[in-house]
Amino acid sequence: MGFLKGKRALIVGVASNRSIAWGIAEAMHEQGAELAFTYQTEKLKSRVEKIAEATGSQIVIPCDVASDEQIRDVYAQLAEHWDGFDILVHSVGFAPREQLDGDYIDAVTREGFQIAHDISSYSFAALAREALPMMQGRDAAMLTLTYVGSERVLKGYNVMGLAKASLEANMRYMAANLGPRGIRVNAISAGPIKTLAAAGIADFRKMLHHVEECAPMRRTITPREVGDVAAFLCSDLASGVTGEITFVDSGYNILGMTGLN
Repeated sequence: MGFLKGKRALIVGVASNRSIAWGIAEAMHEQGAELAFTYQTEKLKSRVEKIAEATGSQIVIPCDVASDEQIRDVYAQLAEHWDGFDILVHSVGFAPREQLDGDYIDAVTREGFQIAHDISSYSFAALAREALPMMQGRDAAMLTLTYVGSERVLKGYNVMGLAKASLEANMRYMAANLGPRGIRVNAISAGPIKTLAAAGIADFRKMLHHVEECAPMRRTITPREVGDVAAFLCSDLASGVTGEITFVDSGYNILGMTGLN
């Protein structure tokens, strides 16, 4: 019997079977969790439906996290299937493509800055707030995904680095606020993985190659490796863990001057 048996998880942000969110869904499914999914646009609906089917789920709900109305509707529709749930996974990040092109100071705009923070950071709090009626009293867990670009300068990551830093602070404040309500909140900082989201980052292939050369484990990671850690953090096995950022990056984050180890 899996260690998530009897748990229900809502996964927000699955885009393809190569996404980190899919690795999380796959791991949670194998550990016995019931799953529900959201999709952003009609273009992605059929793709997410196939992913849901592969994990034994028929719950696929539209959600554009830029819309408070759609966020509320997610839980109204979810309540038609479940009387409550235990796990919220936030795998959402976005900045307009031009914000990731060139030097940060030349690329950043007021609108781009606001969009990146709204979609990548605020949406986690918005989803959590509306989820509370269905999650309280269940020893529940919430999880988001960040990246080392939140604390170190990475060429081409630009305003997303600021948005991820905001997300990490958001996670900590949520953990402090929701802990007394029996809800844990954590983050995983994953190493670079070739996903649809990563396609918008300039020189991404060079980043992968750099990690392979320099990380202590001399390789990149897989979505499933992130998924296994996510499943653990959202399970009762991690009942004493909240407000933490767990790195899943082959050890890259521990390095100082990369290339000299």
